Order: sequence, then C-alpha cells, then structure tokens
Amino acid sequence: MKTLTDKLLEFQKQISVIKKDGKNPHFKKTYATLQQVLSEVKPVLNEIGLLLTQPIDERGIGTVITDGKDSISSFIPMPIGLAPQPLGSCISYFRRYTICSLLALEILDDDAHMTTSASKPIATKENIDKAKKGNFTLLQIKQHYTVTKEMEAYYESI
Repeated sequence: MKTLTDKLLEFQKQISVIKKDGKNPHFKKTYATLQQVLSEVKPVLNEIGLLLTQPIDERGIGTVITDGKDSISSFIPMPIGLAPQPLGSCISYFRRYTICSLLALEILDDDAHMTTSASKPIATKENIDKAKKGNFTLLQIKQHYTVTKEMEAYYESI
C-alpha cells in the first residue's frame, strides 16, 4: 500500500511546469490563474488517489491534500476588514499560493530576468491609485514596486 509520501512523489514525477494564462494589466505581468493551476494539478492528483480540497475555516484560507488516511495542508490566515470584492480576490490569491507552495509547483517564468537584472520601480501615487482601484493589497503592490513609507501611508489613507 502506497503512503501519502509515495503518492506525492509520484505526483511530482508526473506534473510539469504550470503555464501562465492570466494577465495583470496594472503591473503588465502574466501569471498562472487558480483555474489553470487546478486544471493541471487535480487530474494528476486524482489519478494517483489523492483528494484536493481548499477549505476556509478558523485556520484561514488553505489547501488540504489527503489519501483518506493521511493528509498535508497549508493555510494562510484570513485577512480582517476587507470589503467583499477585495476579500474574494484575496481568497483566490491565497488558494493559488497555498496549493503552489504545498505541492512545490513550478510556474513557467517568462520574466525571471527582470528580478535579477533590474530593481523594482518606485511606487507613485498614480501606481497606488490604479492598484487600489484594482483591489490589490499593499503586499501585492510591494511585489512589483518599491513602496516608500510615504506611499504606504498614502495607500492606507485612500
């Protein structure tokens, strides 16, 4: 009888690099959407006898993988105080990140050179305004821009 670890190793041998299918117009970046990740991962997991769930409970937003006997999980605490639209975006974002982290997924990286050859641009009020209208969190903005204390305070004030 295969253990959960045996099945996860089998998964890693079968899964390929996840393709990016989404575009973020505010930051001019591409990314693998939650739907893309799930469509590539679930069939392989199911084929080897593993069930994937993504509960939202007292632990936060997470991913659980089980073989019916043993399980592994990854959770990120639920953010507090978000309106429904930003909360929905955050849930999708956290679901994608917990599954990618838990399964050590590789995402096709078409812009890796940018992280090593150039520093991030400094965030401006214009960048912050666009990102805020797009329901991006400060953490998401910091992934693409260098955010000064002044711009952080501006983000919090709008």
